[in-house]
Formats: sequence, structure tokens, C-alpha cells
Amino acid sequence: MQVQEFNYNLPEELIAQTPLKKRDESRLMVLDRKEKTIEHKVFKDIIEYLKPGDVLVRNNTKVIPARIYGKKDTGANVEFLLLNRMEGDIWESIVRPGNKLHIGTKVVFGEGLLEAEVLDVMPGRNKKSKVFLSRNI
Repeated sequence: MQVQEFNYNLPEELIAQTPLKKRDESRLMVLDRKEKTIEHKVFKDIIEYLKPGDVLVRNNTKVIPARIYGKKDTGANVEFLLLNRMEGDIWESIVRPGNKLHIGTKVVFGEGLLEAEVLDVMPGRNKKSKVFLSRNI
């Protein structure tokens, strides 16, 4: 099995931005491999599908508040979605509009509290960039 087998297109509008107040009412998709069926349930129904000896793995990772908005020196608005800290203050990010930012472009956030410089532009549809972030506090 290869990691790329897990890649798929997930439209942004289907990604939850905030958790539900009643977490057990979040959506649950149940795949029955034997019957080749899909059911859409809520998470509190999961108990109906677990049998003695089953293992339920809980992912308790935290999502960082990684969407930041800044301005280029031209005054144009820019959005960064920080994905992975690569090392120190260097981040892999998705930048919008990605086609407008080139290596060396500088972006200011929070009236100069934070600055970014595009270090590298990675190929692909989402216009990922490697950026260096520095605080000016």
C-alpha cells in the first residue's frame, strides 16, 4: 500500500471549520465491505457497529489556527494556510492567490507584527509555497 493511495479531492466547503456543540452528533459514514453498502449515520451510532475484540482508534490531534491574512507591499490581500512546520520558522503553506506570489515576495500581517517571505514555490494545483515567518514584536 502506498501513501498516495490515500490522496483524494475534498472540496473545502465539506471541511468543518468548527466542531459541533454536541460532538456525538457529528457525521459517521459506515462502509460495509461484505454488502458493499454505505450508510450515513451520526457518531453516537458507532456502538451499533462495534463487536467484542474490535479496536477503536481515537485521533486526538489538534488542528492549529493556521489561516492568516496579510498584505503584499502593493497592498494586495493574501491568505496563507499553514500546513506543516518544516523547521524553525519555515512553513509549508497554501497561498491564495498563489499565482501572484513568487520567490522573494514579502507579506506583512497584523500591521507589521508578523512578516513572511516566500522561499520556494512548489508545483501543483494548490500552489503550495515554502515560507519563512518572522515576528517583529
